[in-house]
Amino acid sequence: MARYVKISSLGPAPCVIEAGGSAEEAVERMIAHWKRMLGFVLPDKPDLIVMPEACDRPSKAHYPKEERLEYYRVRGNRIRDYFASVAAEHGCYIVYPTHMQAEDGSWRNTAQFIDRQGKLMGAYHKNHLVPAEYDANGILYGKDAPIFECDFGRVAAAICFDLNFDELRLQYVRAKPDLIVFPSMYHGALMQNYWAYSCRSHFVGAVAGLPSSVLNPLGETVAQSTNYYPYITATVNMDCAVLHIDENGRQFAAIKRKYGPKVKIHDPGLLGSVLISSEADDLSVRDIIAEYGLEPLDDYFNRSLAHRCAPGHMEP
Repeated sequence: MARYVKISSLGPAPCVIEAGGSAEEAVERMIAHWKRMLGFVLPDKPDLIVMPEACDRPSKAHYPKEERLEYYRVRGNRIRDYFASVAAEHGCYIVYPTHMQAEDGSWRNTAQFIDRQGKLMGAYHKNHLVPAEYDANGILYGKDAPIFECDFGRVAAAICFDLNFDELRLQYVRAKPDLIVFPSMYHGALMQNYWAYSCRSHFVGAVAGLPSSVLNPLGETVAQSTNYYPYITATVNMDCAVLHIDENGRQFAAIKRKYGPKVKIHDPGLLGSVLISSEADDLSVRDIIAEYGLEPLDDYFNRSLAHRCAPGHMEP
């Protein structure tokens, strides 16, 4: 059955707060900054809002480390509590990326997940830091890659430099999340598209000061922010599957004849794969796959590998 999810991504440049003021004033200004930015997307009534990496860290160009540590001390969980109140009031999930100090005094670069009731679901800790994050700031590497169970689907996270490492991506290839969220200071360019396609997942990037995007599981851009407006809202359908055209393609005309607009078969061109989705309330993609004996892309690739390795199939 169609599972429409409305996603908002916010990617303004880091908030500029001049050095020399009180930490209390800086916290209040940061909350005001995000209240203003959220005002651009909340009227769309999103199911999920994603912020950029370290979203409540003042611009480093204007705010030195010494003042930043005092700011973090005064901030505590106050900005998270603000986002939690917004999530509860508007009935949406919020991904809050931040630098947080653990009880033992160590630091993490984290993406905290807040549910529709304003409660903390858990957090993803950046697995692949830039070495300077540890050397200069004492931030520890994360070691886990949890999947967050939301009411619209299963969500994974990657933060900034993470996008360069296959170790994490392959974990998500196996886990098969419906959506990957990517809070970042770095855009990633084609790596965004590659992660979306290789994980067969929707992908949303929230990139500070650079274009933020929503991608489909074919790696295509569904929506992208601009130099004028650093935010987007887009609706995607999670009830979908990626299929190769080989062997499946012979069934596409019959599917369309029977179901018409209830089933969407989208061909991006050149890739050899399509995205099939159910646009109906009484029909799921799994139903269509079962009815027509369709083979999902990963099953086809795995079968092709097994066929290659069968006795007598490979040159001596």
